[in-house]
Amino acid sequence: MPTQHAGRPLRIATWNINSVRLRRGLLAELVKALDPDVLCLQETKCPDELFPLEDIRAFGFPHIAHKGMKGYNGVAILSRLPLTVRAEEPDWCRRGDCRHLAVSLDAPGGPLELHDFYVPAGGDLPDREANPKFAHKLDFVAEATAWSAARGARPRSVLVGDLNIAPLEHDVWSHRQMLGIVSHTPVEVEALTGWMQAGAWHDALRHFVPPSEKLYTWWSYRARDWEASDRGRRLDHLWVSPDLAGALSRHAVLKPARGWPQASDHVPAMIELLL
Repeated sequence: MPTQHAGRPLRIATWNINSVRLRRGLLAELVKALDPDVLCLQETKCPDELFPLEDIRAFGFPHIAHKGMKGYNGVAILSRLPLTVRAEEPDWCRRGDCRHLAVSLDAPGGPLELHDFYVPAGGDLPDREANPKFAHKLDFVAEATAWSAARGARPRSVLVGDLNIAPLEHDVWSHRQMLGIVSHTPVEVEALTGWMQAGAWHDALRHFVPPSEKLYTWWSYRARDWEASDRGRRLDHLWVSPDLAGALSRHAVLKPARGWPQASDHVPAMIELLL
């Protein structure tokens, strides 16, 4: 596999893989399509001792960090660049539930701080009092907002992941019909917007796709024909620190991945940075 080198844009991708062991074979298709230098995974559903390291190294990622647990959650960062895990990051909501992994990448121009998040989905009922899962989601985002505010706009930083909130009107198939659905309720939208603003994060996908245009990264398993109905949501995000906004050169959302055999309900998304 080629390695990242000076003159080539740094390609960072994110994907909720929905079980790394079940879908490890699809990583070959992703690499073929996007050729990322760094791939951040969420919902790996794999305890650390069973993480398929050798299989993933064979896809061209010699540097791997992962944090997982049996059955659910889990995050991983696969990289062609050397990395160092940032061990001092918070334990969100004091649950130890493997929803955040941070590394320092040995990138062109100096270290790059990279954060991989998997925000709680929040269940089906958008009511903090009646639904503990929704309360957990709001509490998680509130903690992440305070964390970003305390850090400020730290240079050479990237935050990606399945944030499970579609904040803009055209991040969902129908703004009006989705206002009462978890992932696009006003309280969630306000919370995610506050998180972005607290860290002065720049929305890298919307850097390329105007807010007036539809943009999705997720299509429900419940749809009989996901492609025909196209009732998508943008739940997966890539944010960069303000100093990196000018380095953004391209993006990709791999919509065909939703039609792969045994597909995840999310598709990979990627940005390129000219560092």
